Parts: sequence; structure tokens; C-alpha cells
Amino acid sequence: MKSIDTAPPEQLGYMMPAEWERHEATWLGWPHHSTDWPGKMEAVQWAYAEMVRRLATAEKVRIAVQDAAMRNRATRYLRSAGADLSRVDFFKIPTNRGWMRDSGPIFIVRRRKPAARAIVHFHFNAWAKYYDWRSDRRVPERVAEALRVPLVDARFGRRRVVLEGGAIDVNGRGTLITTEECLLDQRTQSRNPGMTRSDLESVLRAYLGARNVIWLGRGIAGDDTHGHVDDLCRFVNARTLVLCGEKNRGDPNRKVLAENFERLRDARLEDGSRPEVVRLPMPSPVWFKGVRLPASYANFYISNAAVLVPTFNDPADRVALGIIGELVRDRPVVGIHAVDLVLGLGTLHCLTQPQPAVQ
Repeated sequence: MKSIDTAPPEQLGYMMPAEWERHEATWLGWPHHSTDWPGKMEAVQWAYAEMVRRLATAEKVRIAVQDAAMRNRATRYLRSAGADLSRVDFFKIPTNRGWMRDSGPIFIVRRRKPAARAIVHFHFNAWAKYYDWRSDRRVPERVAEALRVPLVDARFGRRRVVLEGGAIDVNGRGTLITTEECLLDQRTQSRNPGMTRSDLESVLRAYLGARNVIWLGRGIAGDDTHGHVDDLCRFVNARTLVLCGEKNRGDPNRKVLAENFERLRDARLEDGSRPEVVRLPMPSPVWFKGVRLPASYANFYISNAAVLVPTFNDPADRVALGIIGELVRDRPVVGIHAVDLVLGLGTLHCLTQPQPAVQ
């Protein structure tokens, strides 16, 4: 397997591209961890099939499966849903849970000639919470081997750095947004004990080309990742962020989201200018057996064909779709039913990982 470990990727001109930039493919892991979706595996597989049907109209969909039996089962769902199977590739890549945003390959690209693509291997540890992560941790190296692209090991000194894709979002110009709760908390689900804000910023710059980091505070209620930014704030273009807001005074998200809005008043982009910040509603709380689930419209995915937005049978669905549709004009905005998906504590963005095209 090739490597670009001779120098930090940022020094070689590599950067993590924005999600709206052209994809060659989207990666998914076919669902199999039944305890993530108790009693809902049938419905969840139909939701996956609908996602694939939409994605495959304008890019490849690459799906990690455990074995031939899982591939055959997935194929039956996809065929029944009307997905274009000629644009679907299966890879035998074992996973523990299959949340590809967090355990999958984070791609970086070099736009200057010669253009190139590589994968950064951040070392997944199941959100510093669960015991089953060893197969998931190897997903980036297995994808790099399958695609024959360079793999770079993310390190700070001699230590391997842990980072999930859902903890960050980028504008493709050098600005990255994340939360202190996820990356800096040293007591709860600490990914990199002892690493400081400055340490992490140096890693984000060296491996993802993030010259500018915007730090929000805490994440939303129900998020068992302890503060992933992709449930509360996202870039929709290089200068515009959507940030969730909560109108219900009795909801614990109200104060958290208001504090994050105040932080963004002082935020700057990589060129020193202020980002535009647009408020996105929150759906009514979604509960399962007394546990609040992290239902959020910010967990959308920008594919080549459309912006796929999770919906929750809520009056705010149409409001969220309308706001995102006003901001993203170059592709349609499509709602994907996510009431069953969110039972697994994540939805569309959590399940997907883009593989950028290289011109």
C-alpha cells in the first residue's frame, strides 16, 4: 500500500474537500448490527435502499458488506427499490457497526497538478464508548487497499489520533467547524486524552488542510457521540452555515443552541470575513423507550444528485426542506424518512462518506 507519510499532507497541497464538491462515489456500510435498530432492521434496510436509489442516479455507491450472503440480501432490497445496480459496487469489508461517516475513509485531495487523492487514517475507537471497534478501525486501510490510493496515518508525535468524520465539517477553503464537547472534553468519552486545543488544531491543519478552526460548544440532547457537529451546524457553501435553533423554552437544546449562535457571531472564515449564519429548526423530540434520540435536520447529506435531508413526520420538516432549498440552488432537496434510522442514534450524514472525484 502506498503512503504519503514523508510529509504532512497539508504541506503537499492536500485538503479535505467540501461535501458539495463533485463525488466519484458515496460509501455506505450495509446495516447488520441489530441492536442499533431493535425490531427495525427490515425498515432500516428499506431506508438504505431508498438512499442508494437516490445516490446512484449521479454517482457510484460503494457498499461495505460482511459476506456474500449480506451482498445478496442488499441486492434484493436495492432491486426491489429500483436502484440502478450498475452503479453499485460491493466490497467485502467487515465492520462492527458500519457508521461510515465516523469509521470510514476520510478523503483528502490535491487540486494542483498533478491532482491526487489520499485517505487519512484517523483511529476510530467507537466514540470512546463501546467495546466493538476493531473491524471498524481497519475500514480506511481496507478501502485504501481496494482503491489503491495512498493512506496516511494521523499522528501527533508518536501517538495515533482519534477523530470521527461526524465531529467535523469543512468548507473546502481551509475552514473547519467542530465542538469543544467532542474534541476537548477530557472526562467524558475523551478521544485523545491530554491533547490540547492547540495540539488538535495542528493535527487538523496538517492532515485536513484546516488553517482555520471554528469551535462551537456543546452538541444536542440525545447525541451519544458527545457533541458531534453534524447534528447541529453545517456548511452549505463556502461562506454559509446553517445552525439549528430551538424555540421551545423547556427544551434542553434551547440554551445549548443559543450559546452556539452567540459563538458564531464572533466566528471568522479563513479570509477573515464573517460567515453568514442561517437558523434551521429542530423537529419535535423523538423518543424510544424513554430515551431521547438525536433527531436533527442538520444531519443532511449533499450528494451529486440532491441534498438528502432526514425527515421525522413533523410540521417542521417542510420548513427545514424549504430553508435548505433556498440555500442550495444547484441540486434538488429531497426528504428521506428517518424516524426508523434515528433509532440507531444517527441518520443520513452519519451513514455516508463521500469519495471525491479527482479531475
